[in-house]
Amino acid sequence: MRAQAIGLAEAIGLPFLEKRIVLRRPWRWLPGHLCPFALQGLSPEGDAIAPPWPDLLISCGRRSTAASIAVRRASGGRTLTVHLQNPLTPVSCFDLVVAHPHDGVTGDNVLLVETTIHGATPRKLADAREAFAASLGALPAPRLGVLLGGRTKHGGFSKTDTARLVETLAAHRARGGGLLITSSRRTEPQVVAALTARFAGDPAAYIWNGAGENPYLGILALADRLLVTTDSTSMVSEALGAGKPVDLFSFSGLGRRHRLFAERLERLGHVGCPKRPAQPDAPAPEHAGAVAARRILALLRERRKEL
Repeated sequence: MRAQAIGLAEAIGLPFLEKRIVLRRPWRWLPGHLCPFALQGLSPEGDAIAPPWPDLLISCGRRSTAASIAVRRASGGRTLTVHLQNPLTPVSCFDLVVAHPHDGVTGDNVLLVETTIHGATPRKLADAREAFAASLGALPAPRLGVLLGGRTKHGGFSKTDTARLVETLAAHRARGGGLLITSSRRTEPQVVAALTARFAGDPAAYIWNGAGENPYLGILALADRLLVTTDSTSMVSEALGAGKPVDLFSFSGLGRRHRLFAERLERLGHVGCPKRPAQPDAPAPEHAGAVAARRILALLRERRKEL
């Protein structure tokens, strides 16, 4: 969530200050719009929020809604408040809500974007390409970048899922292409173990073991196409933003919202899957951060005219 808020702030291009807040009990238990004197409920463990009030406040996550609503009220409406994702409070409490179609949020002040806002900008990808060119770029083309998420509250990889993943990657190696594989904190140990065992000693298969600099952006930059597990809207969105063909790998532990997100992207032609790979010229959705930034800058211009 933090990455989304910072990604949007960077896309807007105005100077910004990051605040991390912690709500004390009982404030943290209440919906944002029913949380009285929310700013008094902030714990000293987090950052303080006080005047002068900003022109723009971006919040993300359920527990940030109360503070955003309180600042909007305290500023007399001068602060433009933008919330990312479903706030689980009435959208009328904010000037703008940026959400996904599968979030089920509607309203005149709701902006629906196809992907998640992120900070994997062209400049950062170019820097990563240069930094990892000598290592990752030395693997044979076409290089398949593999971005692995993992267990969700709905479950994880079954043995069949793991075997299917290994088989998919082995087929790519059999065609002569290199593998750039990175896991995340949610990737289950048995999945990593199966991949490590299958590609042990293969100089054309790179598996990040968690040591040294994270090659994530380097993989996005240097892969010729990308295979991403469907559980992470952020990883899928960053992959699409890299301008490469993207295929999604679904597994048993996905929830309804994960599947709706993937199905919509596939229906729009933005992604494929191992059985129906994305075409090299598959259109990528416009960067969600750019879409949201344009709307916010327009709202700020209107707000300044009114004041």
